[in-house]
Amino acid sequence: MDQTREVVRLADKVLGSGLAGAYLHGSAVLGGWRPASDVDVLLVTRTGMDERRRRALLAGLLPVSGSRNGLRPLEVTVVVLSQVRPWRYPPEGDFLYGEWLRDAYEAGLVPRPRPMPDLALTVATALAGDGPLAGPEPARLLDEVPHADIVRACGEAVPGLLDSVEEDTRNVLLTLARVWYTLGTGRIGRKDTAADWVLDRLPAGLRPVLRHARHLYLHCGYHEETWDGELLARVPEWVAYVVARIERCGADGAGTTEGTGR
Repeated sequence: MDQTREVVRLADKVLGSGLAGAYLHGSAVLGGWRPASDVDVLLVTRTGMDERRRRALLAGLLPVSGSRNGLRPLEVTVVVLSQVRPWRYPPEGDFLYGEWLRDAYEAGLVPRPRPMPDLALTVATALAGDGPLAGPEPARLLDEVPHADIVRACGEAVPGLLDSVEEDTRNVLLTLARVWYTLGTGRIGRKDTAADWVLDRLPAGLRPVLRHARHLYLHCGYHEETWDGELLARVPEWVAYVVARIERCGADGAGTTEGTGR
């Protein structure tokens, strides 16, 4: 199944003329899907969805996402154009489908509008990808995101990541590495690219933790993920070290990082 085509087909059916554009972002834009990568799609609409459309979009996404359907997980974000053009921070997202919330959806949760600071990164990567699935080129529809707002969005993501270290170790470590990379370089890159950059700035004793997370990202699905006890025991120290560097970068206004950690 071409999941991107299915998402666009569903969006056309549910939103009709209200769909202004559909854009890939995330892994597909930054360098290709890895074994456990989500298919990340941004839908830009002209108006917010009513309850009927929310439920219809959710019902249509559930069967075309996730390993139980033999497919990659989807992450579909819907934003009303007026929330991102002219750009504002934080914008409000109109709807978010993420496979990690499947159990909640099946129990009755319907995605509602809410502030979404990470739309700063979503919009920035959609613009960088410049590959519309539907509608005009993203630069004709979306405003550029100021770098200062990318910095703010990165910083605001950290507390939520820290809450998920134990149950989503690989992703949390790699995402924290990418936050540091983004703040330190001003670029948004693939998780493995960010990990390579961070490895050069870690103390030697913490490097094996990130090397293992990077290996899992490049080569393993979630069902293949394993961590030995020695590596897991170093994770809290690794997290504390990287979060301290992230906080320093944020305080410095996302310039260059100091030192190499060697």
